[in-house]
Parts: sequence; structure tokens; C-alpha cells
Amino acid sequence: MGFNVKIIGNETIDLPKAIIKTVQFKTDTPDDSNARSTDLGVTITIKGKILAAVDGGIADDTMKLTKWSLVPAEKADCYRQLYVEVIAADQIVRKYSFPNAFVVDYVEDYADLEGTGVFELMLKQKKDKLPAVKIEGGYNV
Repeated sequence: MGFNVKIIGNETIDLPKAIIKTVQFKTDTPDDSNARSTDLGVTITIKGKILAAVDGGIADDTMKLTKWSLVPAEKADCYRQLYVEVIAADQIVRKYSFPNAFVVDYVEDYADLEGTGVFELMLKQKKDKLPAVKIEGGYNV
């Protein structure tokens, strides 16, 4: 199984299969509701490795994630287009498109035993743009 992640805003962030370890899609409604709530949220959590540049190569785009997580809400670039593909056996199992994603949480973790760092990125779709979220899948790459 592999994952491709692309984030488009003032700059493009590409996170290839070699970096991404897990992707979690979640719809969230209040737990104390006795009926289907109109208070719906959609999140994607992406976990992966931070790879260093080797032999003069280009480092991965995780530095761009770090910088995006610091963009304040007053700037339009805090919202970006997110595309996530979940690929298995040369088929796109799921393709998620969030046209107005923003960073909820971003964590980088480093340890001297692993050799590389890991990151966790939690993104949410802007609430008033929820109908624009697209979920596709079941077709060949």
C-alpha cells in the first residue's frame, strides 16, 4: 500500500510514497447528540518520515509543512487544496480532495535511535466548504 499527498497553495508540497506511513480519514460529529447532527467535521491525519537530503540531493517537503503550520488565520494561505491518494495493487482505493484544508496540529518528533524524524499532520476541511469535499476510488492508477 502506498500514499501520495499533494498540497497546493502559494507553493506546492509533494509528499511521495517513500515518506508517508499512515493516513487516517475521519468524519466527526458530537458524541452527545441523539440524532444526526449538522455539526459535522472532516479531518485527515497523515503520519510519515522526515528524510534528510543525501549526497547533494533535495530534502523532502516536510520543511514546507512546518512553515505552513505557522501561517496565521488572518492570511488566506492558511487554507490550501489537499489531495490524498491511497494506492494498493495499482488501484486507487481512495482519493480525498479537500479544497480548503487547514492545519489543526503539526508535530515533528526526533530520536537518536531512528536516524530520521517522524511527523504527524492533522488537517481539517473548512466547515462552510464541507460540501466541496470529494471522495473517489476504485479505479486503476
